[in-house]
Amino acid sequence: MEERKSVYLDNAATTAIDDRVLEVMIPFLRNSFGNPSSVHTHGREVRVAIEKARKSIANILQVSPGEICFTSGGTEADNMAITGAVQTFGVKHLITSPVEHHAVLHTAGYCAKKTGIAVSYLDVDNKGQISIDQLESLLKATPQSMVSLMQGNNEIGNIIDLEKIGELCRSYGAFFHSDTVQTMGHYPHDLNKIPVDAIVGAAHKFHGPKGVGFLFVRKDKKINPLIHGGSQERNMRGGTENVYGIIGMAKALELAYHEMDSHAAQIGRIKRYFMDQLTERLPGVSFNGNSADFDNSLYTVLNVSFPPSEANQGMLLFNLDLSGISVSGGSACSSGATLGSHVLQAINSDPTREAVRFSFSRFTTKEEIDYTLNTILGLYL
Repeated sequence: MEERKSVYLDNAATTAIDDRVLEVMIPFLRNSFGNPSSVHTHGREVRVAIEKARKSIANILQVSPGEICFTSGGTEADNMAITGAVQTFGVKHLITSPVEHHAVLHTAGYCAKKTGIAVSYLDVDNKGQISIDQLESLLKATPQSMVSLMQGNNEIGNIIDLEKIGELCRSYGAFFHSDTVQTMGHYPHDLNKIPVDAIVGAAHKFHGPKGVGFLFVRKDKKINPLIHGGSQERNMRGGTENVYGIIGMAKALELAYHEMDSHAAQIGRIKRYFMDQLTERLPGVSFNGNSADFDNSLYTVLNVSFPPSEANQGMLLFNLDLSGISVSGGSACSSGATLGSHVLQAINSDPTREAVRFSFSRFTTKEEIDYTLNTILGLYL
């Protein structure tokens, strides 16, 4: 086994902050510290910076600044979209899937318990794909429902067709929310063309700071707030804004869009090389979901199903960590849980096979991939 190195392959959990992002944040940590709700000079200076960041994000997504609400991250944004739509529009039926992030699944369960709404979970096949026909049948049976389906799955990488599902929802008068945390900053979102009512972003998934995100809600579908106690964010979210986080997020999204094509090509090559090498050199390896299908999965995620091994069963993540390699056995948000991945359970993944999510960024190098490959082969062969 090679000399221990430090390799980070858990970019679907969080990404390293870009130095250029940090540079624009520092002045708001050191000098421009005014409260943006204050009317004096120090406060107004910060307010202007926040609104400039909001306008930047709105321009990138082709929406109006008033449709962007800053949050503490993707989880809060998902909570806000779902609970807000249920309360505001009197939603009686929520349609989602069993492979969604817990930010959606747990919020759906909360709304069902609190308000009595019905929740339908679409069937998924052994690749984690939903049935559009089943979705349409449910929408026909209960018009004016709410649909919440993530664009890119954080564990198995599956991607849905936002436009197709959006058009279907619109034709049946359903409110359509999509958790776009994994795709924001990695794929273009022209919301003039995509018929979705609400999407979300989290800065730390595209090389921005942690603890800040946003919710887009279309202006003709304005919802009730989740957090009360202040008039911030146009009365949509009480509480002093995370100023430096917002500034950093806007810069990170700007950089992500400017460099999107080159990053996608670079990361895609890394993913393909890793997948091809595993397939050639490790007999019995396979891939969960659509993560090995480059046309229908995130180019940042590869979910690997390793062959059964008495030596590595339940120990692979631990052994990789000992070698300095950081990966995930599923969603990082549930690390430490004893029940395992709900996504892998939903697609009936073989429990005798260790499943590991490897996720890449533009900072991932071929040398890191080679070290990881040699470490894995040393454990299995």
